[in-house]
Amino acid sequence: MDTTAPDFGPPQGERENTQAEDIRAQAFALTPEDARGWQQKVEAGEAQLRVLREGGSVAATIVLIPMGQWFNGRRVPMVGIGGVGVAPERRGQGTATRLMRTALRELRSQGAPLVSLYPATQPLYRRVGFEQSGSRFEIRAQLHGLDFQERTLALRPVGEADLPALREVYRRHAQRQQGWIDRTGYTWSRVTHPKGETAYGYLVEGSAGIEGYVFLTRRVVSQGMWQELNLTDLVALTPAAGRRLLSFLGDHRSMAQEMVWRGGPADPLLFLLREQTYEVKHLLHWMLRLLDVPAALQARGYPAGLSGALHLEVDDELFPENRGRFVLEVENGEAEVRPGGDGDMKLHVRALAPLYSGFLSPAALLSTGALEADESALRTATAFFSGPPPAMPDMY
Repeated sequence: MDTTAPDFGPPQGERENTQAEDIRAQAFALTPEDARGWQQKVEAGEAQLRVLREGGSVAATIVLIPMGQWFNGRRVPMVGIGGVGVAPERRGQGTATRLMRTALRELRSQGAPLVSLYPATQPLYRRVGFEQSGSRFEIRAQLHGLDFQERTLALRPVGEADLPALREVYRRHAQRQQGWIDRTGYTWSRVTHPKGETAYGYLVEGSAGIEGYVFLTRRVVSQGMWQELNLTDLVALTPAAGRRLLSFLGDHRSMAQEMVWRGGPADPLLFLLREQTYEVKHLLHWMLRLLDVPAALQARGYPAGLSGALHLEVDDELFPENRGRFVLEVENGEAEVRPGGDGDMKLHVRALAPLYSGFLSPAALLSTGALEADESALRTATAFFSGPPPAMPDMY
């Protein structure tokens, strides 16, 4: 069944494209040229622009970005949401809620099990089933603390022909993380071509090939006397690659005092530093929504060697298919989900999101009243969804 509303879809014609650009320009304080460039980047990067029409004109815009997200070593198909903007004269009238409900129905009809976003406001997204499910941190390190002299691996600038190999290096690294995305062209463009800046890439390689890389921009600070290194990506697959990249970045200390990048609360590269010459600052929480509860639960990875069953009872006002009882059966890291069971753990689909990602433990959710469960179900859920705190360095 086609659940796409007739007033929702790609912009049609120059008039609607101009209206969508104007909404984005006002919503995100962009120049008309930047708003137009954003749309061109969307169209070139495997993302999809949608508009909601009301009263014969474009009332709101949204960008849908198909990608994946890693949970316990398994890639779960996920659609990232960005570019949510409402025409100023339409605000406060429920337009954003209608936009989100319509977009989520379209994505579910296309088979997407998960959807994720960074919220400008949480109440809107909570109304349609999203909840905080992970974090984004800023890591700021002093270059004088990078006292490394690692030169064993070769380092050179990244060339165009290196990009496919770098994407595979990133994928191998992201698979080991919790909550990192499997990038597509749109999200990679934010690494290699950040808005308003020039990114320079450098890779390190040994006899077995590329072991790590960094993309950086240079920002002038402190009245032009010093630079700040802004790392749009930093990946090291091996200890030698980590030390070599830190040595390279430390070599900038005559021109720059600090470098900054985004990641999780405990970046392993910080473990290599002699002193705590860095700060880790929480930026914001990202939100997750399970569009298809059985499919999402079955797609994620679980701890190897673990077996058991968790009986869930889920509520979801937007999607009746998610409402009811399910049995999550896990055997050696693989899951099967079937309808039925005893409903030993009761929760809203919104509370299922931070449980699914590992952002909040079952005990934490219980303490807030977000779920009901007996001790046996709590123990099982804790074992199933344990792991490092989910984080995401990328914006989209």
